[in-house]
Amino acid sequence: MRRRPIYFYISPKLIKFLLIVFLIIGVFIFVEKNLQETILTVANARAVQAATETINQAVATKVADNVDYRELIYTVQDSNGRVVLMQANTVKLNKIAADTTLEVQRRLRELGNERFNIPLGQAFGSKILASFGPLIRITIVPVGTVQVKVLDDFVEAGINQTKHRLLLDIKARVRVVIPLASSEAVVETRVPLTETIIVGEVPQTYIKLNPGK
Repeated sequence: MRRRPIYFYISPKLIKFLLIVFLIIGVFIFVEKNLQETILTVANARAVQAATETINQAVATKVADNVDYRELIYTVQDSNGRVVLMQANTVKLNKIAADTTLEVQRRLRELGNERFNIPLGQAFGSKILASFGPLIRITIVPVGTVQVKVLDDFVEAGINQTKHRLLLDIKARVRVVIPLASSEAVVETRVPLTETIIVGEVPQTYIKLNPGK
């Protein structure tokens, strides 16, 4: 008895569906092998920007508004009104550094609950394609302890005038997570704390302490 041949029928819709699936898989393989490092670089830049903005907001709303230069730097004047001695209030400066550390760490933890997306087109470095393509989700997770130092500098501000600035030097580490990959990024920023204008020469006697150094 002769057997009849068996024929399989595949509908055009199924063929189209399978082609789309294979195309999507191919795109993901291409992205993973060729664009992963580029995507991580773009994600790191986005994460550092978001973390820096968060740190600046934390200092502006929690710390800087409550700072008075006269409470941080004591000055002594001679009979002619010239500043002859400046001394930093180390207790107050240490407290500001500690408060800033706690506030920044809290804000960065909250940042970890947010989700950021970047279009895949940004990985190609083209301004035209930057807003196109599927969205890649970024997660930012704080790593370790935030480091805060109080720094200062003197800047010439005019004839016989000097600007004395106090700044917060803040450094933090964050882990940047994208699908199938992750990396760490360092966030560094200096935020102005307070300043004043010194009329006359800067006193030769300046007793200071930079917390954290």
